Amino acid sequence: MSDCIALVPAAGHGSRFGAATPKQYLPLAGRPLLAHTLDVLCRNAAISRVAVVISPGDEWFDSFDWPQPKLEVLRVGGPSRAESVAGGLAALAADADDWVLVHDAARCCLSDSALQRLIDSLQDDAVGGLLAQPVADTVKRASPQGRVAATVPRDGLWLAQTPQMFRAGLLVEALQDAANPAITDEASAIELLGHAPRLVEGEAQNFKVTWPQDLALAGAILAARKG
Repeated sequence: MSDCIALVPAAGHGSRFGAATPKQYLPLAGRPLLAHTLDVLCRNAAISRVAVVISPGDEWFDSFDWPQPKLEVLRVGGPSRAESVAGGLAALAADADDWVLVHDAARCCLSDSALQRLIDSLQDDAVGGLLAQPVADTVKRASPQGRVAATVPRDGLWLAQTPQMFRAGLLVEALQDAANPAITDEASAIELLGHAPRLVEGEAQNFKVTWPQDLALAGAILAARKG
């Protein structure tokens, strides 16, 4: 199997979260949230490098201790997630056949088993893919007035998660126009090239910390895993 490299875009400021400090640096179980995200990637034996992409003007990262031996810091973050990933790929200079697993900094509850399932499922795949979950709830489309405009059939609908795992060369090609607003994640960029990424079933606990109340839920999950 080709090398596996984890790439964590962490140049955002978490505007929806509403805190003065970017959410990836907020305290969670005694450490910055980002530390928990990096832990699971660094301890996976199949992953040889873990690169975190931060903004060139980041004033928080160096305030913390990051003991993970595999960790590399790339100060090439851009104004969008896709641009940060594209900048990180250029800085990594990975072989075209290496696998790159792009993982959200704010998905701090990724489990070891889900990560390994993704790697095992995709190591021989021609395209690559992503962790995702089938939609379980009834989905409503809203009208501009905030009322239900339609009920959307949920058959075949999945919620995209991360990591999203693709060959470095294919991902570089897909992100050549990283500022394209149609690119909302790596899978969507691959889709624009005409490929169909594989869906690998993830877990509800692998959610993205987006709102202040999400921190309490993440803390409870991490505490439960400890003991």
